[in-house]
Parts: sequence; structure tokens; C-alpha cells
Amino acid sequence: MMQTYNPQFRDTVKEKLQRQFYMHLLGFEIDTIEIGRVEGHLAMEEKHKQHKGFAHGGVTATLADIVMGFAAVTLVPADHHVVTVDLRVSYLNPGLGTKLIAKGWVIKQGRKLNFCEAEIYSEGDQGQQILIAKASATMATLHPEDSKPQH
Repeated sequence: MMQTYNPQFRDTVKEKLQRQFYMHLLGFEIDTIEIGRVEGHLAMEEKHKQHKGFAHGGVTATLADIVMGFAAVTLVPADHHVVTVDLRVSYLNPGLGTKLIAKGWVIKQGRKLNFCEAEIYSEGDQGQQILIAKASATMATLHPEDSKPQH
């Protein structure tokens, strides 16, 4: 059972979300925030596709990184930060359809490191979902004193 060190984790995620300008640029939206789990979606547009019309691998990796990172954020104290130290993405199927759905969760919670996984699905016109990528990441927890710029 995972434990949060921030009873207001939903508010913290929403507040940090406001400063995720790259997410806003992509148009990604968070739908679910639970302890150790975050899910969201992206309406697929031409700007999200590569030359063959599939979801771009960079977009897919970004969505995985976002949901895994925010899943880890739900566990740490509000004044702490989470950064990705390792990210691996396996692309299983082309990302076709009208929407991408990203689901991320923490599989092992630690004091300094959280180990996470994600699945990215593409959704078609009739709501059928196809798993297009699986990802894993290690998320490091930064204490407030660790995130100050060093000179």
C-alpha cells in the first residue's frame, strides 16, 4: 500500500500542472488523480503526428513521462519536487485515432526514488482502445534545499 506525504496531493498536482507549459502547448489534460496514479488524455491533431500520420514517438514519450511524474508527485510532500532520472519507452503499435490516453502509476515507492510505469493507448472513432506504448521510469524526489540553483 502506498502512502502519501501530502494529504492535499490533488491540489498540489493541479497547481504544478498550471506551470507545465509544454503540457498546455500539447493540449494534454489530466482526468484522474489518485494516490500513486494519474491518467489523462490528448485530442490528436495534425501537430501531434509524424510524417506517416501516427502519433509522434516524442509525444507518446512525453505523455508517459507526464503521468508517471505526476503519479510520483501524489506521494511526496507538497514542497518537494519530482524529476525524471531514467525513462524507457517501448512502442508496440502505431498511434492512430482521435485521442491518446495516458495512464501512469508508481509500482514501488521510496524515500528518494519512485519506480513508475505507464501505458499509452490510442482511441478510435468508436471508442476502441489499442495499447501503443508501455513505459517505465525512475523518478527522483528533490527536497526543497536540493532544488535551489547552485553557483
